[in-house]
Amino acid sequence: MRWALVKVCLAVTAMVVIAFAVPLGLVIREMASDRAFSDAERQAAMIAPALSITTDREELTRAVLSTEPGDRGRLAVHVPAPAKAADGTGGEALDIGTRRASPKDIATVRKAGRASITAVTGGFALLQPTALSTGDIAVVEVFVPEGEVSNGVATAWLILAGVGAALVVGSVAVADRLGVRMVQPAQRLAGAAQDLGEGRLGTRVPEEGPTELRSAAVAFNSMADQVVQLLANERELAADLSHRLRTPLTVLRLNAASLGEGPAADQTRAAVEQLEHEVDTIIRTAREQRPQTQGGRTAVPTGAGAGCDASEVIRERMGFWSALAEDQGREVRLAGVDRTVRIPVARPELAAALDALLGNVFRHTPEGTAFAVDVHHSGDAVIVLVSDAGPGIADPEAALARGTSGTTKAGAVGSTGLGLDIVRRVAESTGGDLRIGRSVLGGTEVRIWIGLHGSSPERGRRGHGRRVGRRVPWQRRKEPRTATGPTARP
Repeated sequence: MRWALVKVCLAVTAMVVIAFAVPLGLVIREMASDRAFSDAERQAAMIAPALSITTDREELTRAVLSTEPGDRGRLAVHVPAPAKAADGTGGEALDIGTRRASPKDIATVRKAGRASITAVTGGFALLQPTALSTGDIAVVEVFVPEGEVSNGVATAWLILAGVGAALVVGSVAVADRLGVRMVQPAQRLAGAAQDLGEGRLGTRVPEEGPTELRSAAVAFNSMADQVVQLLANERELAADLSHRLRTPLTVLRLNAASLGEGPAADQTRAAVEQLEHEVDTIIRTAREQRPQTQGGRTAVPTGAGAGCDASEVIRERMGFWSALAEDQGREVRLAGVDRTVRIPVARPELAAALDALLGNVFRHTPEGTAFAVDVHHSGDAVIVLVSDAGPGIADPEAALARGTSGTTKAGAVGSTGLGLDIVRRVAESTGGDLRIGRSVLGGTEVRIWIGLHGSSPERGRRGHGRRVGRRVPWQRRKEPRTATGPTARP
């Protein structure tokens, strides 16, 4: 917009300058020419008194030389020959001074009886007719050099050009300042919209600039407040709904406590306890993320500083699923969780992602199928591998499509793909991605790439559905991996 305003102002000012400067330049040239020929007429009139008194050559020569143009050789007098007397005698024609005009032009002026200007070598000649005492017509010729006709024109044109250029530059500068006054509020509005889209809900726009942009800023701030309020209402609703589950959960826990001893009873009690813990987590999370008011406006935390220890969460979830795996005769392997690995993912989100993947293993592979979870820290990212020895996925790309997956873990129709979508969103929220490939166990390997610094993986070199380039024996899964190891980022 700023450059567009400058271009419009430049075009308009240039047209105005041209429209006035060109005619004014032509007028200046005409004025210089009129001034030069007016001086020539005045100089020609200086010799008229002498011609009206005498036509003697010597007298006329002294009169011509006494004038400034005559002394410089620019004045000439052409007197026609007098008529013959009765005895057949008569005078001769007189040409005093340097003649530059042709005899034909002189004769034409004498016959017409009015002054004329004719072009000659080096300039122009003013031919002025003057009446003699004898009744004849003499012609006074004044030479006007070409330099005098255009004297001062070039300087005037340069001044006009300078004034025009100054007007153009000044108008461009004014337009640029006006453009800045309009563009800066628009840029702030665009930047705030981008920040709001990226989740920084506390972003607001200063209500400055032209009236239209101030109105847009007011509307944007009002919209942002409404978004924050809607999110707050959703969190409150989630907390309220979760709170309502506590009563039936209490009854279920009491009933599970009366089941007695045995593996089934222990698993039921563990499941009830886990469900109650998840409900408490939902309520606590919803309450903690309640919007706060800052500076008269509503703002909510944007997730800055949120994170968890991936190793701790994975150990906890594997401990939960290991009981069911033991009951189904599944071999479970866990590696890479012997040290703290901080990731920018909230604990509930990582737990939900792991539960979705491990739940898929239990739902879509036969009992007795082994599976493993491997954690690898590569410096700028954390890679979580969930592998199994099942039949694999026939169409990995379709499985990654949210809600449109046509295949299950076992290759059968019926999976919605929502579990993988939960995992994918967790990975992409950190700049990472989700990959599905073939594991060394012969089944499926799901790789979660979690960025630690918001760095996104190279999409051009790794696409969804490609297999992870690993050929590591199963026995080496428990060994620590380095950034250049088999599961390092390709």
